[in-house]
Order: sequence, then C-alpha cells, then structure tokens
Amino acid sequence: MHLKSILRNLDYTEIKGSLEVDVTSIAFDSREATMNGVFVAISGFTVDGHNYIEKAIKNGASVIIVERDIWFEDPVTIIKVSDTRLALARISANFYENPTEKLNLIGITGTNGKTSTTYFVKSIFEQAKKSIGLIGTMGTIINNRHFETKNTTPESLHLQETFSKMVDEGIEDCIMEVSSHALDLNRVADSNFNTAIFTNLTPDHLELHKNMEEYFNAKAKLFDLAQDHVVINVDDPYGRRLLEKVKDSGKSITTYGINQEADIYPTDLHFYADYSTFQLNTPTGTAEIKVNIPGVIFVYNSLAAIASAYINQISLEDIQEGIDAVKGIKGRLEVIYQDKSRKVVVDFAHTEDGLEKALSTLRPYTKGRLIVVFGVYAAPGKDGSEKRRAMGKVAATYADLSIVTSDNPKEQDPNLIVKEIIESMNEVDGKYHVEIDRKEAIKYALDNSQDGDVILLAGKGHETAQVIGNEEIPFNEKEIVHELLENKRKNKLKLQTTRKFIKLKR
Repeated sequence: MHLKSILRNLDYTEIKGSLEVDVTSIAFDSREATMNGVFVAISGFTVDGHNYIEKAIKNGASVIIVERDIWFEDPVTIIKVSDTRLALARISANFYENPTEKLNLIGITGTNGKTSTTYFVKSIFEQAKKSIGLIGTMGTIINNRHFETKNTTPESLHLQETFSKMVDEGIEDCIMEVSSHALDLNRVADSNFNTAIFTNLTPDHLELHKNMEEYFNAKAKLFDLAQDHVVINVDDPYGRRLLEKVKDSGKSITTYGINQEADIYPTDLHFYADYSTFQLNTPTGTAEIKVNIPGVIFVYNSLAAIASAYINQISLEDIQEGIDAVKGIKGRLEVIYQDKSRKVVVDFAHTEDGLEKALSTLRPYTKGRLIVVFGVYAAPGKDGSEKRRAMGKVAATYADLSIVTSDNPKEQDPNLIVKEIIESMNEVDGKYHVEIDRKEAIKYALDNSQDGDVILLAGKGHETAQVIGNEEIPFNEKEIVHELLENKRKNKLKLQTTRKFIKLKR
C-alpha cells in the first residue's frame, strides 16, 4: 500500500525522507518489523519504542513514526506525530481499509459482566441466524474458531487486523469487550462502533486511572465513539451519570435495570441454586427468560445482552432461546466439581464488588460453610493496598472461612500482599487461614471441607496460569482440583487396603 494512503487523515510532520514509497506492513514491536514496513515507536509503561528504532531499521523498516525529534542517517522516512498510539490506530485502520465500516460493531464496557454479556449477545445473534464475531477477555472467536489474545482489548494494529479477518470471512456483526486501558491508550480509536453498552463501575484499575472519576471518564469515551445506539444500566449510579452525559447526543438510548425505571426490565424474578427466571419486559412485548447461571449479576448481564439484541430488531423468541442456550461460561460461577458432600466453584471475581456478588450468590444455597480461596492481583502502590484491604473485608464478611493465598503476585512479595489482606480481615473478626502457595491453599480447602460445604476459588476464573516474578507458570484450577481429589481417593483406598491386609495378617 502507498504510504500516503496509510497516512490518510493523520496529522504529521515529515522530518526526513520521501512519502512516495510503498509499504508492506506495520509493526510497533521492533522484532516484528519487516522489509519495507512501517515501525511505530510507542512509549509504553515500561518500554519506549524510540529506543528500538535502530533494531527496526536493521530488520527492514523503511518508515519510522515517532513522537520526538529523532534523526538517523539510514535511508528511511521519518514522520513525527503528537501521539504515536493514536497514529498507530489510524494507520492500522487505513492499512486494513477501515473494516469496522463494514461491521455492525457492538462495544461493551464496565468493571464487571463484560465477558458473560458478550457470550449472551453472541448466542442470541446466532439464534437469529446472524453471523457474529467476538473479541474479549477469553480470546477472539471467528466462525466458531478460537484465537488467543494477550489483552481483553488487543492493540489497535491487531484489532484492525482481526476486524479485517472477520469481514473477509463474511462476519457482519461483532461484539467486543472494551477495557478502560484500551480506551485510555487509544486502542479502539478509528473503530466505528454502532452500539456502546455500559454494565457498571466499581473500584478497579486505579493504579492506572488514579481515582474513580478518571476511571469513569475513561469508560465514558466509548460512548463518544458510538455512532447510533447506547445501552446503559440505570441501576448503577455511574450509569445514571452516563445517561445524563449522553441524553442530548442525538443517539438512540436504551436503558435496562431491575430497581430503577428502565426500557428493558424483569418482573416475577426468581433465583435458584443453578439458574434464575424472570418475565422480560420491553417496549414492544414480554417473554419468559431462563438464565442458566445463578445470581443477580447474570440477570443484569442477560438484560444488557437483551437490550443490545432488541435495538438490532431481533425477535423476543430468538432472544429467549439465545439466553437459554448459554448453559455456562468458563470461569464464571463454574461448578468444576460436585458430589454428595461438597461443591467447588471457580469464578473470575477479582474486585471487591465481584467477590461480594459471587459469595452472595452462593450463600443461600450453601447448606454447610461457604469457603473462599482468594488472593489479590498485585496492583502496586496505595491503590493496590486499598483493593487488598477491601477484598479482605468482603471475604471476612461473606465467607465462613477464607483461605488467603497468592493471585499473580508478579514481582511483588506475596507475603506483604497477604499481610495487608489479613489486617483488614482482623478488623472485622474474619476467620481465615494463610497458605501462600495457591495449590496448597486449594488442597487445604478440600482437606478441611465438610458435608454441605461450598468452596469458591476466586480470582482466576478462566485463566490457566500464575504469574510469579517474570515467569508465567501453568495453573489450571479445574485440573488441580481433580488431581488433588483423585490423589486423596487413591490414598484413602491405599489406606483401606493396608488396614485389610493387617487385619488378615492378624
């Protein structure tokens, strides 16, 4: 593609070289730079791409996009912009010929509920015989093929490439999770969203956003990008703030909720151990809905998906059958083991609000004790400390026993993380046991569970690795639970055999 075509609608200053060249690729990682490609030098949190320009040139890059005044004698074109992240988004969209203009793109943001909502939306659209792709925390799905992604919302270059693949494969609709990081870092800039959905806002990622006001403003950016429709949870106080912000935007607004007056709402709501039911009410009709994942949070998430489907003119029958077709979502209140005496559940709950909702959902159907195994992601600084203390208090308040352990400590000392958690638990007289090694913590919970107990493994959900230091260690909680229980069964059988042998010998 000609360089001038890639630079279309981009404000820039040409420092050196010619614009009359053809380029074959774009990269922001110098290791991925190729012959006659464009290298965009991005200033990241820990790495500055400007320090790797020489390596990119050595690998064949012929065009360099920078934020600073930089000069190289090599025969390359150097272009200066004010924001290389924004430039990356724009040139990536141009390079892939603006694929989101050919998609019905639905973006969803909020602290909790994004992943399950995307799966509800996908199921409803598929029930309506619509082709739909998905991008989110658990990866990308195109025509039922699954692709791993590094971030909830990929970098703009990879995102535009994914959109392009969807268009090439005949996908017409796309539902994607949009993180606050992605909005703040311009990953979704130059993406044409038809619909934006807001779920809720509770404390999280404050190491990046500094405070809730900045966090809210980051999330609100998605609703500036939305061209046609916005869907908002009006039960959430930040949702009501967002509603005020967009009410005069000229966009179609659809609200959902349980307690506040809304366009999409449930009545005759009933909760059970493994599912919930309600009568769905919309401006044009009603339907009986069954959500096959327990708890009020999944009722909210189903309502968000229903609102999205409703504004896309999907029938109530397809909505009803689409929600019912979702029998479970990996790592979202997923029962990974159950027998007559106990149940083990994994959930991605990694915020105080998420943990509270998970424990509150399980509590009414727990005959014995509610045991939680949890740690806190190693967010640095004061905000990380506040998050650890808040989650400690939630666990102490809602669980009968907490096994405090590690959850991706990275380069921080897990002992210090645990120390802050248990300090807050002591303030409310919480009952806990400390086991830094997460596998040993799970083993302790299993070994000390009794008839009727429910064990919640919180924090990792669908994830299958632990990050300790700079190393990513395989860690699949479902496999670990079954391995531990199988070892326990074998040891019990071995002990029984030994006792029988001793008895016969006598």
